[in-house]
Amino acid sequence: MNLSKFFKNTVLILMISIFLNQCNFWRPVDARKVPTNAKARVQKNIEEGKSVKLSNLGKGLGGSGNFEFATSNEMWRATIDILDFVPLTSADYGGGVVITDWYSSEGSTDSLKIMVQFLSNEIRADGIKVVVYNKVCKDGNTLNCQTEINQSTVGQELKLAILRRASSIKNKELKVKTDQYKKENPITNKKVRPN
Repeated sequence: MNLSKFFKNTVLILMISIFLNQCNFWRPVDARKVPTNAKARVQKNIEEGKSVKLSNLGKGLGGSGNFEFATSNEMWRATIDILDFVPLTSADYGGGVVITDWYSSEGSTDSLKIMVQFLSNEIRADGIKVVVYNKVCKDGNTLNCQTEINQSTVGQELKLAILRRASSIKNKELKVKTDQYKKENPITNKKVRPN
């Protein structure tokens, strides 16, 4: 009985050490060989094959397991395209939020800020929430300002523009995939049956 327990513990320790070794847990990192720029690190990791694809991890586990990256999410791309006229303060794909910086037209002391929250990856009206904030400064004094939610239709117009753009992006991608499929799988039997 003790031999069986010893064998199980040895196998368990061996498996854990192999797993940790495969995860680069034991390999020290040389700071001189790692780029300090985040984009350069990501590119280096992709070139070395250290990237992770999250789309297949959760399949069969009860959840949807559909974690898409920003470049493949039409709603995210459409939002970034529509809001390209204003600098972004925060764009957190994991949290599903895009927040712009305060924006004002030339000569105006009033400004607005846009927050877009993603509630779904699907292109649906209830999958996105757009809130526009107004900052009104009295007498041109930027220290004497009040912030309130914009009650006009600007938020709804932005939401519709994002949905239209996302739909357009998705349609273009579907057309490219369809054309690629037709090219790779041509129809060999082109006989047409009479009606």
